Amino acid sequence: MREKSGNRLGFRTVAPLLWALVGASPAIAQEMTTSLVDIHQGSPLSDRARGLGNGGYELQNGTFVSFNQWYRASWVDMHVDLLTQITEDTGILWGFGTGEEGEKYRIAPSLKLGFLTQMHPSPNSTLSLSFTTTFGGKLTEKSCEADYGDFGTYSVNCRLAASQMAPEETLKYLVNAKPESQHLWLNYRVTF
Repeated sequence: MREKSGNRLGFRTVAPLLWALVGASPAIAQEMTTSLVDIHQGSPLSDRARGLGNGGYELQNGTFVSFNQWYRASWVDMHVDLLTQITEDTGILWGFGTGEEGEKYRIAPSLKLGFLTQMHPSPNSTLSLSFTTTFGGKLTEKSCEADYGDFGTYSVNCRLAASQMAPEETLKYLVNAKPESQHLWLNYRVTF
């Protein structure tokens, strides 16, 4: 429940800005331009997923099972950030993340929305404020089915299947992480 209410709060923050964009006059809409701000692959959650691949365990027959195979992806989460300029000093920040998936984890696609505004306290200075919020992009780890012989087959955390924990206890340690969802920047720049 908390996760949904957090998303609603972010939407309420961005909704007035979107309403202003949609309700903009045709003259303003004709002047709007969109620019690429940033494009990159990888994120802290991608790095975290890769880190889950460290280690392994030995099966009863002596075969080593590496975690690395489970936490690799053929496509690393790509992020594209754009700026649509509304006026000379304001704009909409928006973008998306493609997500990524490995055998035992998934990073969901994401959408970023926000705004940027600036003012000029003096001819050679700029004070800018920007805010963005991200929807989606959650990292979730998948479970495994482990065969414990005479004790049966259980759904377990793959990385903890060979631990001393009870199989059902290992599920508590599956990674379920959200990205940093909100950023606020205040910047003051003076040129000489």
